[in-house]
Amino acid sequence: MGDHKKPSKGQPNNPLHGVKLEDMVCRLVDHYGWEELGELIPVRCFTHDPSIKSSLTFLRKTPWAREKVEQLYLYMIR
Repeated sequence: MGDHKKPSKGQPNNPLHGVKLEDMVCRLVDHYGWEELGELIPVRCFTHDPSIKSSLTFLRKTPWAREKVEQLYLYMIR
């Protein structure tokens, strides 16, 4: 049962490996709030009636926006 702490052999240096998009969005919202998040990444799902569900739907369909979220998440956790 101690295997859960071993780094993945596929991506041992990838800080996003194993982090769900929902967890990233939730942590970003907790840290920045919707208003600041919408200023940092100006997409409608963050600026107009934002919710986790609508954001996830948009980000899963929009690779460039998801990449921006991932980059901001990496910046935040540094």
